[in-house]
Amino acid sequence: MYIEKNSDNYNWHCFGESNLLHDFMVYMNDNQDKALGKILIIDDDEDVLLAAKLLLKKYAQHVIIEKNPKKIPFLLNNDTYDVIMLDMNFSKDITSGKEGFYWLNQILDKDPNAVVVLITAFGDVEMAVKALKEGATDFVLKPWQNEKLLATLSASIKLKESYREVEQLKKAKKQLEHDINQPFKEIIGKSKAIHEVFNLIKKVARTDANVLILGENGTGKELVARAIHQNSERRENTFISVDMGSITETLFESELFGHKRGAFTDAKEDRAGRFEAANKGSLFLDEIGNLSLPLQSKLLTALQKREVIRLGTNKAIPVDIRLICATNMPLYEMVNEKEFRQDLLYRMNTVEIHLPPLRERIEDIPLLAEHFVAIYSKKYRCENKSLSGEAVVKLQKYPWPGNIRELQHAVERAIIMSEDSKLGVNDFFFLSKKNSKSQDFAMDNFNLDVVEKNIIQRAINMHAGNISKAAKELGLTRASLYRRLEKHGL
Repeated sequence: MYIEKNSDNYNWHCFGESNLLHDFMVYMNDNQDKALGKILIIDDDEDVLLAAKLLLKKYAQHVIIEKNPKKIPFLLNNDTYDVIMLDMNFSKDITSGKEGFYWLNQILDKDPNAVVVLITAFGDVEMAVKALKEGATDFVLKPWQNEKLLATLSASIKLKESYREVEQLKKAKKQLEHDINQPFKEIIGKSKAIHEVFNLIKKVARTDANVLILGENGTGKELVARAIHQNSERRENTFISVDMGSITETLFESELFGHKRGAFTDAKEDRAGRFEAANKGSLFLDEIGNLSLPLQSKLLTALQKREVIRLGTNKAIPVDIRLICATNMPLYEMVNEKEFRQDLLYRMNTVEIHLPPLRERIEDIPLLAEHFVAIYSKKYRCENKSLSGEAVVKLQKYPWPGNIRELQHAVERAIIMSEDSKLGVNDFFFLSKKNSKSQDFAMDNFNLDVVEKNIIQRAINMHAGNISKAAKELGLTRASLYRRLEKHGL
């Protein structure tokens, strides 16, 4: 390979030496917009500096040359560079490379992600290996071959870009975790009931025990799961949340255990499942009570063996997870009715945490309401709004069947609709309508069978005959609800 200068253009002539070099030359000719970025060259030989600058200025945005290595700290403090070319031998010590290694370490102390290419006229394999071990990106000999130097710098630029991408991903991940993984203190409350939950979280978080969180919809089960993870030894690793109620039976294994490309029609690439994604971290399985018996069996097998097998393969992949499950369904009753595996229940609930409904935490309602008022005042760019005393009393008297989630939505709606800075009773008028509706069911017959039949009929009517929604409303499985419908002739 050689270079032929023709006017202001360089023509690259390749004799089949290397596909890599050929691809590089094509890349350089196609990217004449200073593809090499900003380069700093440090060498005590002025001829080397001038030759390098003459070669590189066509392909670099800036080429900064410096013969005095003692100016390196100043240069790094005042600018950033895509690549630093550093001589290994200066005037004090001509052949050992000690000065080059010293300045390499100084550069990497300032910027651990710096891309440094060392240059020397006295290189050998041993020195090259040592340079790479100490953090150099590459190593070239002088006098260098122009095409090889350009290829080396191009590869170094790509490495620098990958460093930047990794750094951006780390920052994005950190921000995402800050937004998603709410700290323990964000579980708001001062009631005795919630303090008992706090104590349980503190005790169980520092262990690796599996946890089962029980509570009504909207009580904050996932928030508790995240608090357990954030206060555990696994907090530096991933927290993966899976809504088991939203996963169909056909996708269960693919979602949880992963699949190999071609395992089924839409499997266009290999994919890790949620178990693998949560490796070394915590796996939160919400709505665990919605799993059918066959899926419960598959889940139990994975938990017992602590390994998963991707669809389309026979290879077992070991996983190390901390399991946290949650449900609003009566698992113990379901075990008695043969709707939930007892061995799976025992596997999940080394420790149980029962979350109290909001109606049992009356003293926490003002704290939670003010918390949501602050959030939504900021979100909707309102004036700093607050709750009136009368509004607080009304909120405390409401039964909150939807728990904290319902309170959150009620406050958000009031913030949007209210034109005053102080939220009053009238800003929550819709709660009165809900409350009156909930009380229009007067029982004139206390026979349990009759009461059960009436409640089931109301749930069916409420959801326009949708069995799945009615079962969820009643805290039953579809199978249990069907048996009761048959029992009452509905």
